Amino acid sequence: MKMQLIFPKWPKMKHQTEFHLPPHGPVVFASEVPDDVEITFIHEDLQEIDFKRSYDIVALSVMLTCQIPRAFEIADQYREMGVPVIFGGIATMLHAEEVSAHADSVFLGEVEGRFAGVIDDFKKGKLKKTYDYMHDLPDISLVGTAKREILNRDLYNYRGVQMVDLTHASRGCRFNCFPCCVAYLGGKKFRPRPIDKVIKEMESIPNNRLFIVDNSLAQDRQWLIDLFTAMIPLKKKWCCHPVMYDDEVLKLAAEAGCWYVYQAVVDTSDVIRDRIMMLKDHGIGIEGTILLGTDKQDESYIKRLVDFLLEVELDMAEFTTLTPFPHSPIRAKYEEEGRIISNKWKDYTCDKVVFQPKHMKPEKLQELYNYAWDTFYADGGYQLKMGELFMKVIKREIADGTHRRYDPRKKREFNKLRTE
Repeated sequence: MKMQLIFPKWPKMKHQTEFHLPPHGPVVFASEVPDDVEITFIHEDLQEIDFKRSYDIVALSVMLTCQIPRAFEIADQYREMGVPVIFGGIATMLHAEEVSAHADSVFLGEVEGRFAGVIDDFKKGKLKKTYDYMHDLPDISLVGTAKREILNRDLYNYRGVQMVDLTHASRGCRFNCFPCCVAYLGGKKFRPRPIDKVIKEMESIPNNRLFIVDNSLAQDRQWLIDLFTAMIPLKKKWCCHPVMYDDEVLKLAAEAGCWYVYQAVVDTSDVIRDRIMMLKDHGIGIEGTILLGTDKQDESYIKRLVDFLLEVELDMAEFTTLTPFPHSPIRAKYEEEGRIISNKWKDYTCDKVVFQPKHMKPEKLQELYNYAWDTFYADGGYQLKMGELFMKVIKREIADGTHRRYDPRKKREFNKLRTE
């Protein structure tokens, strides 16, 4: 039996340098597909779909809302050809009703322990329209090592610099932040994987650089201490979303190879300033994630916020416009207040204003979004700062003997990156 697994392309954010990471959802899904199913994986941002090739079934792994329009185009074309299509992934769960109109089957929820039954139904000609496990989370111990063999690893480098591999050590999040959909998708309970399984998976990844994609590494202090202690011998270098601001935890994180942290900067308070200083004190880099357009922000506030980011000398900053994704708390609020001005999912890329801000016109917020990027990167641009961040990790790899040489052509490309 042959399956085509597709990760659809999507429009990228304005201002951000385009690079591509190996997607996490498809490789996690693939680990649950029975071994007698031959999988051909297409990452459409980097590879073309050959609609002439023959498959028994097509699976679409859809992570982002802005991927939805392209996913529908692909599904419709295959279904017209008589090839059945099944959808899964985060965006599928957020847009389940819409997706159903373009799919022969829709899989909702986490896949562990479930997909072999789906394949069995398909072979018997009894594929269900919907497999709904949204409120039936599997035992977290069932999560195994992702099937990264489906990836063409040569695709995932930026000018010869090897990009990170994605992995996760936990699911669920107890914080339920207002712009986030995680509480709906993975539940409000923190669900850590057994640490021995996490370490086994990390050991299996040939790449020395990882992105631990957990929603938050700030939910259980003792688990973090145990995890980071177990990671130290691996000598991996990794980045993550927020980590717990505790000196012992951060010390162990640094020893375990923490390269940089995505730190949400929501204001100019001493709390944020202290968090940034703590990371720096432990030699951990910072990429600020800055949400523009909250109800507390007016034009002067956003400009002060950009000045603050320059003052505290973040390594990098990623500015996004507040985007009311389906099933997020902020979406419900804005719908009630009549403030959603666009439901064109292709525009839900976090760089376009799709709602009515409280203190300004949408056009003004769009202007301030451009202002924030242009001002923060006025002294060299995104590429230069990203290059500097990679230089830091390369120096650490050289120091502990884990750096892998690139061929001369790739080295020249990286040196070019540093000087641009």
